[in-house]
Amino acid sequence: MLKDSTMWYASWFDTPYYHILYKDRGHEEAQQFMDNLSNYLSLEPKEKILDLACGKGRHSVYLNQLGFDVTGVDLSKNSIEYASQFENETLRFRVHDMSKPYLKKFSAVFNLFTSFGYFEKEECNLSTIKAIKSDLNEKGFGVIDFMNVDYVIDNLIPEEIKEVSGITFYIKRYVEKGYIYKEIKFKDNNENFLFTERVKALTLKDFEKYFEQAEVNLLDIFGDYQLKKFHKTVSPRLILIFK
Repeated sequence: MLKDSTMWYASWFDTPYYHILYKDRGHEEAQQFMDNLSNYLSLEPKEKILDLACGKGRHSVYLNQLGFDVTGVDLSKNSIEYASQFENETLRFRVHDMSKPYLKKFSAVFNLFTSFGYFEKEECNLSTIKAIKSDLNEKGFGVIDFMNVDYVIDNLIPEEIKEVSGITFYIKRYVEKGYIYKEIKFKDNNENFLFTERVKALTLKDFEKYFEQAEVNLLDIFGDYQLKKFHKTVSPRLILIFK
């Protein structure tokens, strides 16, 4: 089964193999980030947060445990179906395209863990920024947690083999025409699979252009989940706070 890069996220994210490969992602680190971020933004209990491209809801669930009213949205129906088991009166999950406004107002809109730059059309990246802006209330903050492209490219591991849950994944990474690619090959039940992740190699300057076009103000920039100052060469993350 061969999946090309066009709309790759619509197919790959909906497979069980995506969740198998990434099942060991650190919940503790994610929770510390949410603690640091909510404290920095001075968010009060019961304030409304939109978790944009929420996946299976790990950030949403923890934010709700902190006392916030959380809506998690994602394009993946399978991810939303899984996350829905955690729903309560102040936690809900919906299928939604993040490049379009959700048409409700929030104190914060979070786009976390490099859930940006997937789109085939460049204008969809700008549309997402505009959608975030439209979903913020008067005091609301937008947050994009993206990879630091310069750091990632400098530290790119070209080839890697990972065995998870009895499946051997052969992973190849490379940069081509302004995108960072990850090819993932594996075999299961005597069937061969190939999926390709593709993320636009967006720099701080690229985001600044989007923000200018969307007429939002960049307030702060952090380089890791401890909210340390961003450094182009050594910071693993590019965390942007805007409104």
